[in-house]
Amino acid sequence: MTLTVRDFRPSDAKAVAELRRAALPFLIATPEGVAWQAGGAPPARRLRTLVAVLDGRVAGQINAGLLHDSSTPGQALATPVVHPAHRGRGAGRALLAAGEEHLAAVGATRLHAWTVDEPGSLAFAARHGYRPTRPAHFLRLDLARAALPPLPAALPPGVRLGTAADFGADPRPLFEADAEAAADEPADVAADAVAYADWLRTTWENPDIDLGLTTVVTVDGAVAAYTVAATDGRGRYVTAMTGCRRAFRGRGLARLAKTDALHRARDAGCTEAFTGNDAANAPMLAINRGLGYRPCGGELRHVRDLARG
Repeated sequence: MTLTVRDFRPSDAKAVAELRRAALPFLIATPEGVAWQAGGAPPARRLRTLVAVLDGRVAGQINAGLLHDSSTPGQALATPVVHPAHRGRGAGRALLAAGEEHLAAVGATRLHAWTVDEPGSLAFAARHGYRPTRPAHFLRLDLARAALPPLPAALPPGVRLGTAADFGADPRPLFEADAEAAADEPADVAADAVAYADWLRTTWENPDIDLGLTTVVTVDGAVAAYTVAATDGRGRYVTAMTGCRRAFRGRGLARLAKTDALHRARDAGCTEAFTGNDAANAPMLAINRGLGYRPCGGELRHVRDLARG
């Protein structure tokens, strides 16, 4: 057996997308998205994308980068992903070691990683000094057969439904809503320092994001709530983010946005819908279950402090 770890090449995109779909079936992975993520990250993220090659085939991948959108310095994220058919051969261990080495060199002091909630992955994390901090849930909706809640026959005064595509000339109002909502999400590290230029790179220009299926709720012309749609061209739809600005919370607008987005996705030919929520995000979990989503998997956030070895 020959195992090597090297930097990602654009020609690896198809293989990486395939292994990510096999390992993480509740997420979106496309060759275009993989190549964009590796090549289009903001400089402040100091991202390095690595692949593990086993006997000439790409068997695993890791994105190792700083959490540059947080005001807390030294935070970083690196989660090795290995194709299920190639586990137990050292690829995950080699990827994690290389990712940690890179992050230490660029100033990381605390490493975060997501681990699928199953015994083998949890044991792997523990062996490498990572401790669990918080769980998250993945949920699935059979969009082809689900009885979606109907949209209101009439919207409240001043409330309008549109899409992100309507903001093509100036997406800044969407950024401002997204930044506010992201800063309030339950997390180990708050995303409270997002820059507009970085948001344009990581969200607005992401090839997996469908701006025409991304619903935006406005109230008297102001962005109030939204839900970001990611699709893979294979019938799969993933909610990348749902948020509501603080001034508009408690009015059912996030649920309205999600309901509208699901109708749009089904009309566009999507047959499966996935979403994920931190276990502490009770309001959003309640909305998703009310829409018909059911649990299909879980993961745990893990952390290791480099300063402690």
